[in-house]
Amino acid sequence: MYSVFMSTPERLIESTRELLWERGYVGTSPKAIQQHAGAGQGSMYHHFAGKPDLALAAIRRTAEEMRATADAVLGGDGSAYARIESYLLRERDVLKGCPVGRLTMDPDVIASDELRAPVTETLDWLRDRIAGIVEEGRSQGEFTDALVPQDIASTVVATVQGGYVLARSSGSPAAFDTAVRGLLALLAAARTPPARS
Repeated sequence: MYSVFMSTPERLIESTRELLWERGYVGTSPKAIQQHAGAGQGSMYHHFAGKPDLALAAIRRTAEEMRATADAVLGGDGSAYARIESYLLRERDVLKGCPVGRLTMDPDVIASDELRAPVTETLDWLRDRIAGIVEEGRSQGEFTDALVPQDIASTVVATVQGGYVLARSSGSPAAFDTAVRGLLALLAAARTPPARS
């Protein structure tokens, strides 16, 4: 499943990431991780103190990947609206859900300050990043001053995360797409009309 060039710690982290996404923290046993990674028990405990330590490394990696993916889209060219639109419309495996967002539904992750920290930091970072883009749009006259950047950023993140829930519950990505189209229509209505010459 993994490249022969991938180190044992890398295989363990990647296996844990996949299993956390599919099964959650409780459903991800050390034995399942070892089998998935093709690593022995001795190898796992040589590199990691235990399941919580390995889970933290996996959650951090997932959070870093989510930030990098979002930043690549949000940091692109174009107007503030176009960058937010690109983020909302980017290709996702909607029915699988968000690997970071799903961790918020895991009681064992939420109960642990250490495991929850990368999740909270990533969602806070995403809201701040989007709020900065909305503020940029306001300062350049693209959006009306009535928009509150932090409120809009929270709405964008909530729409994406809620869209995953709606899509998974209905078994169709259409519910996600509908939520995104609705938010984009509201944002488009908040754009200032171009000045007439």
